[in-house]
Amino acid sequence: MTPRSILAVTDFSIHGGRALDRAALLSAEHGAVLKLACLAYPGEAPPSDAATRLAHHALQLSQIHRIDVRAVSRLAHAVEDLLPEVSAADLVVCGTAPVRNLRSFFLGQPVEALIRNARRPVLVARRSAKRSYRNMLVAVDFSEASRGLVDMGFSLGKTASVELFHAVSTANEGKLRYAEVSDRAIKAYRDQCRRHAQDRMFWLTDSYDSRRNRVQSALAHGDPARQTLVQQQRNGSELIVVGKHPASTFTDMLFGSVAVRILAYSATDDLRADVLIVPHDWQPASSTSAASRLQAERLPSRRVRAGAPQSPRGPSMI
Repeated sequence: MTPRSILAVTDFSIHGGRALDRAALLSAEHGAVLKLACLAYPGEAPPSDAATRLAHHALQLSQIHRIDVRAVSRLAHAVEDLLPEVSAADLVVCGTAPVRNLRSFFLGQPVEALIRNARRPVLVARRSAKRSYRNMLVAVDFSEASRGLVDMGFSLGKTASVELFHAVSTANEGKLRYAEVSDRAIKAYRDQCRRHAQDRMFWLTDSYDSRRNRVQSALAHGDPARQTLVQQQRNGSELIVVGKHPASTFTDMLFGSVAVRILAYSATDDLRADVLIVPHDWQPASSTSAASRLQAERLPSRRVRAGAPQSPRGPSMI
């Protein structure tokens, strides 16, 4: 999917600045319309000059990259306030300073709430956006959504090299040991899982024959989130692409999805990488609806002659 509309979310921190720069770079690469939005620090009101600062950033990015940039006039006090703008975007680029308080301990970071509710691909910007992505790591689980993850990675990094990665979970091996299964049987089970993973990886990479010289693959054993970060550190990938199954806040907190844990682990200085999280049930924005909405924002107001209103001819289209 090539993004035609991008929403950049900032809190005016250093992290937010990286999100604006990355979103502008992607907008220039894809010819996408860029909108800038402000998300307040949890529990606080947006800065009093937030609208002015957004407008300044929009003008600056427009002049530097020669792209169409507009600031969202409505300031967001919470993630829920952003959802109308999110629904009109094909891609959300987010950069907010980490929240360290009791609220974040129980409810998680604002970006996690955005990922759960957006139903759009969310790119969390962590690196300085000085150039396009040169290499990326796509974590796959061999579901039907995996192919979409690869396509998404190719669309964001048109010239980037791509490595597909899968970590064979060892959780079932622990259950087998608890059931006092012999080490030989456990080893045979692990070998069988690895052969199955190799076959599925071949099935996935075989779908990209035209880009075979740019697609590599790797397998590992262990916790998928941690092994993904180990692989990212090994090959120096600038972007990690990972899918996320639909889940509630409680489920994410109790069990911790692979995507959320990758997001948390990759925030350290040693492993800093951008993370693109793609919900398995994500829905692309309607290009017609988005174009109509953008056109309506540009239309100047006009005077209407007073008189009796005409009867509507049919249902209004939004």
